[in-house]
Amino acid sequence: MSKPTMPTNSHAINDDTTVESSTKEDSVDISQLRTPNKVDLSAVYGFLGARTTPDWVAAATADLPLIIQDHANCEKKAAGTAMNLLFRYEFSYDLQRKLAQLIREEMLHYEQVLGIMNERGQEWRYLSAGRYAKGMLKHKRTYEPAAMIDVLIIGAFIEARSCERFAALAEVIDDERLAKYYRYLLKSESRHFEDYLALAQSLSTENIDERVAFFREVEAELITSPDTELRFHSGSPA
Repeated sequence: MSKPTMPTNSHAINDDTTVESSTKEDSVDISQLRTPNKVDLSAVYGFLGARTTPDWVAAATADLPLIIQDHANCEKKAAGTAMNLLFRYEFSYDLQRKLAQLIREEMLHYEQVLGIMNERGQEWRYLSAGRYAKGMLKHKRTYEPAAMIDVLIIGAFIEARSCERFAALAEVIDDERLAKYYRYLLKSESRHFEDYLALAQSLSTENIDERVAFFREVEAELITSPDTELRFHSGSPA
């Protein structure tokens, strides 16, 4: 197999799939999902400080079972994080509503990825957490509401990076069913980062741009620097 390369076409991911009902968007069965014809990812690419390296794409496509299971872990962790925030920050209606919606969506995605693993005959195995989330969270401020604002900004980068990587993988993997699923995820993932940023700004009396710029540099360094473990959000393979 030739070495995969990063997509060099436009910022939109195209798919010619047609569907009969929008109710398929919420199906656990990935064969029933509605895949959008086009998702504009220019805002995601503009938000991130660096693009995924071709070396990561090559390593990921060479070990899709690991990437699929770590993706499941990511969906479960995202739901768990949102649930913790739901209980901790009960003062904001907008925050509570967005978090409740996010929990439902992340758990649906978790079910879907579990279904993909089952289809492929892939057994669950232990995977240690990578350095990515910890590498950003260690910079989180320790007092409120600054801590909450930082958590939401970090969440925005995690969601944007997930979206960018789904798009990168969808362009190169040979498994069309899995590629279609990754294209399906782009619609929700491409808006999550903006939701997180809006919530972060709503909790701050000051503009959060400087804090966003700080975490952009931290996140880009984690993504582009050598990493000894392959994970869905890992850096360039060492």
